[in-house]
Amino acid sequence: MKTLHLDADELDLTFEQCLKLANAAAEHLLEKSGGAMLLSFWDNDRGLESPHGVSECHFQCPIPGWQDYAANRGGVLMVNFGHGRFVFCYRPLEDTG
Repeated sequence: MKTLHLDADELDLTFEQCLKLANAAAEHLLEKSGGAMLLSFWDNDRGLESPHGVSECHFQCPIPGWQDYAANRGGVLMVNFGHGRFVFCYRPLEDTG
């Protein structure tokens, strides 16, 4: 999975603001594949992941559950804000494989 790292710490963006930016970036980067679908995310501020509970079986794994979930469902793009503060994983809407 390719990663777009965004350092926006100086802007003090909220989760919702980062989500909007991540969605826009993913749509742009995956437009040739029909757009982007959000598969999973990590909110480090609140310790919140989606889908909920995907990391329960990953407590000793090097890859977090939300990242593994996306990778196993066609995820190709991770948008990472603030060195892991907020992370969003996307797949293309159209199957390009």
